[in-house]
Amino acid sequence: MILLRRLLGDVLRRQRQRQGRTLREVSANARVSLGYLSEVERGQKEASSELLAAICDALDVRMSEVMRAVSDELALAELAAAETVPEPVREGGRPVLEPVPVSVPGDRVSALSKNSKTNAVDVVAA
Repeated sequence: MILLRRLLGDVLRRQRQRQGRTLREVSANARVSLGYLSEVERGQKEASSELLAAICDALDVRMSEVMRAVSDELALAELAAAETVPEPVREGGRPVLEPVPVSVPGDRVSALSKNSKTNAVDVVAA
């Protein structure tokens, strides 16, 4: 599972290290405890928007730049995760999981039809 707080922490840590600054310096400038900043950087704590703004100010970096870097890393992580998902098992060249007609007890009768635009299954009750 991809955790946003870990990606955010990695981006903040790299930014701080690129500047050659210590956790102590940044935590003092952001007015946040050293331990808490460390936990944010390690992805163990969620940073509130106020805390994130204070850290970005202390690092002299725009929050939008941090969020853009996080977004880029999230996109890459999602692509990597999608590549590791196995293909569906096929029988006779067709997907194993296909829509099947379903009957509903009582007066309702359901018909399933495949929507060609979204590949969604529509259920129509009479």
